[in-house]
Parts: sequence; structure tokens; C-alpha cells
Amino acid sequence: MRTDSSPGTLPAREHLPAGNAGTPVLDVVIPVYNEEKDLGPCVVRLHDHLKRTFPYAFRITVADNASTDTTPQVAQRLEAELAEVKSFRLEQKGRGRALRTVWSASDAPILAYMDVDLSTDLNALLPLVAPLISGHSDLAIGSRLARSSRVVRGAKREFISRTYNLILRGSLQARFSDAQCGFKAIRRDVAQVLLPLVEDTGWFFDTEMLVLAERAGLRIHEVPVDWVDDPNSTVHIVKTATDDLKGVWRVGKALTTGALPLDRLTRPFGDDPRDRDVQDVPKGLARQLVGFCVVGGLSTLFYLVLYSLFREFSGSQIANALALLVSAVANTAANRRLTFGVRGRGGAVRHQAQGLVVFGIGLALTSGSLAALNAASSDPAHSTELAVLIAANLAATVLRFLLFRAWVFPDRDGSARPEASQSTVVATHTPSSPTYTTGGHQPYQPQYQPQGPFPQRPGHQPYAQGGTTTTTQFRAGEAADGTWRDSTMQLQPVRPHDTEPGEPR
Repeated sequence: MRTDSSPGTLPAREHLPAGNAGTPVLDVVIPVYNEEKDLGPCVVRLHDHLKRTFPYAFRITVADNASTDTTPQVAQRLEAELAEVKSFRLEQKGRGRALRTVWSASDAPILAYMDVDLSTDLNALLPLVAPLISGHSDLAIGSRLARSSRVVRGAKREFISRTYNLILRGSLQARFSDAQCGFKAIRRDVAQVLLPLVEDTGWFFDTEMLVLAERAGLRIHEVPVDWVDDPNSTVHIVKTATDDLKGVWRVGKALTTGALPLDRLTRPFGDDPRDRDVQDVPKGLARQLVGFCVVGGLSTLFYLVLYSLFREFSGSQIANALALLVSAVANTAANRRLTFGVRGRGGAVRHQAQGLVVFGIGLALTSGSLAALNAASSDPAHSTELAVLIAANLAATVLRFLLFRAWVFPDRDGSARPEASQSTVVATHTPSSPTYTTGGHQPYQPQYQPQGPFPQRPGHQPYAQGGTTTTTQFRAGEAADGTWRDSTMQLQPVRPHDTEPGEPR
């Protein structure tokens, strides 16, 4: 899993300016492999639709990834005939590789792609990109599974699509409805940071991109579409499904272990932090409460099981103390990682020591409750003991959360997280110009270059601009150990000599 993206949070979303002449607002990429028959009619139809309905300047980019038929020649002919059409030639297969290469080099602020068969009704294109242009959303997807969508396809593909999305919901907690529809768009400033985190180069590419974006809190807009299945599709369903399941496992493992720096994809609240200066609401409180309740519920069950076991050979006080001690260590470790997002071994011993202090307070509360019960009844029933302990533990849980949040894992300007406590320095880098090859395998230098972020309000400058030089913040710890690399290096197109073992497509 890639972890070397440009550090720092994303700037606030801005509405794109309407009068930016010379630079296309939308770049629609059509990844193709051996599509000599469908490519020409597809591009002509899409071009005509955009000319008639799209109110901004646009570009259509044909991304030919290692076609062996006359697809490159068809793409070159379209480029010569239509001013808004460009063609790129990659010498390796993989839809994800083609999208990452072209998107990374494009200067258009809105990047989209669609399948060459144009199964999706083009009337959904403007609703797809409008929320990105307005600054409302970060990504947009077409959904064939929305209630108002109209879909014509066979029962086999319908079953596979719905099953796959159920797998994503169950394993990766995905909330978007349709991961596989070939009709998606993304803002370029988001793509510049998100794409280096996406590892897949094939059909799982856009699913991985959506999962990471959703986990990072980015806004994904869904558009119901009218969709007609292409009976001549060359996608190998079994092979694709197998690779997708492998991708689900890989992404799920990376998310579980915290291997992805998703904090670099966070957005400010509202269109500008100064507009929404929210007071008296602790950051992340709702999420932490949910996580703490889940951990607390599981810890309570664990504690009750341990208490019942220890009670078989000891008195109630000893059983309570032992069960609380073991469950407290597990509870502190789980809350440290899952609730408050503290990773790594730094401070783990101190956190456990503080957790034991909190445990002592809980022990005093529950032991006091048992002592009061024993004073009231000389031989209380086991069920009565459990009921008293449950009530005492509920009270101790509330107190434990407050102590964890305010004392054990305080969030003072990110100090609760070891990786956030590092100082920041400034590095300057100059984006380089990517080179592609056309159908004749000659070096082709794109006329457009990667640009900086969108214009910001006066006084709000997350980046410093100076000619073609972009100033980006990154953490000093990353620069010192050599783990940080210039983000533009990750945005270079794939060269013909690059190889990736096991590339299925």
C-alpha cells in the first residue's frame, strides 16, 4: 500500500472560476484496450454531447494502454480531427494505471472517466461533475443501484454487482452504493494527494480510491444513472472478481493496521474555517464516543466472563479485582488504538500506567458497590451481584471516558498522536513535465502541466505559489529519515520499461 503522498491536509474547497479561458475545466478520460471498433463512435458521440450541453471548456483524453490492434491509429485520427481530443499511449495494461497516469498529468481541475462502451446515459455527466465544480463534493460516482436508476442488464451481472457491493459494505464498511460503475469524477486537488495512496493498477483501482476517500472523510456525491449493459464486454468476470477480493483483503488489512496516512486527506469544516468557527464542540467527540461505547461494551462482556470464571475459585472481591485488572489492560489498549487513534509504541507504557490509575478508580467504585451489597445482605444471589456490578460499571464507564479523553489521551493540537507532535519544515519542489508516447512511439510532451491548487481567499494560503514552484509542508521526522519523497515523483506516468509482476489486465 502506498504511503508516500504529499503531507498536509487539503485546502478548503472553492467554487471554480467561470472565466478561466484556455484551460479546460473538465478532462474526461476514456481508458481503452483493443477498442478499434467502438472508440471512434464513442468519442464522436461524447464530443458532440459536451459541445451541446457542457457550459465550460473540456477535453477528451483517450488513454490507450497497450492495445495490439489499430486502436492507437484511431485515437491519433480523432486527435487530428477534433481539437478537444488528446490521445496518450501507455505500453502496459491496466485501467487503473491509465487513469492514474493521465489524471496525474492533467491540468483540468475536474477529472472524470467513463467506459468506452458509453453504457451510462450521457445526460448524467453534467450532474456528475456539477458538485465538484461548485466545491460541494470531492468525488462523484454514477450509481446503477440507486432507487431512481434505470438499468438493463442480465441477472448474472446484476447478482455479481450487488454481491460485490455487499462484500464492500460488510468488510470495509463502505457506504457508497456502486463501486464498479465506469462513470466517476474527482477534483484534481484531491487526486494529487489521493492517487499516490492507491496501489491497484487494474479494475480494483476505483474501488480502492473510493474506500480510502470515504475513510478519510471526503464527500462522495452519487448520481442515479440510466445504464444499458454491453453484451460484447471483454471483462473476464471470474479473474476480475478474484483480483477484487484480493484487493479488498489488502485494503482492509492496511486500514486495520493504520498503515495509511488518511489524515492528509482531511478537509476544513465548511468552505473556509474562518466562516465556521465552531465553539465548545470537542473535535472528534462523536466518533470517539461511538468507538468508546463499542470497546466498553466488549470490555464489559469480557469482564463479566472473567469474573464468573474467577468466582469459581475465589471470593467476590478477589474475582472482581482480577477481572477488572485484566479487562482494564485490554480496554486501555483497545481505546488507545481504536477510539483515540494513537498508533505506535511511543507512550504505550505511560498510557497503561494511567489506565491502571483509572482502573483503580473503577475498582474502588465497583468494590464499594459490592461492599454495600454484602452489608445489606449476608448471602446475596449471584445474579444480584452481577446486576450491581453492571450498574457500577456503567457509572465507571462514563468516568473512564472523561478521564481517558482529558488526561490519558488528551488532544491538545494533535498532541495525543505521536505522529502529529513532530515539527514541520518547508520544502520547495518544482513539478516536472511527464512524457508520453503516441501511437508512433515518439516522445510526446503534453501542452499542459500540473498546476497548483485552486485560488484561495485572501489570507487563506495553504500553499505558497511562485511561478512553477510549489511550496509544500511536510513533517520534519519524515524528511529526516528519508521516508518522505516529492509528491510529483509519484505523479509521473508509467514508462514502457516499468513492469509489475502478475498484472492481470
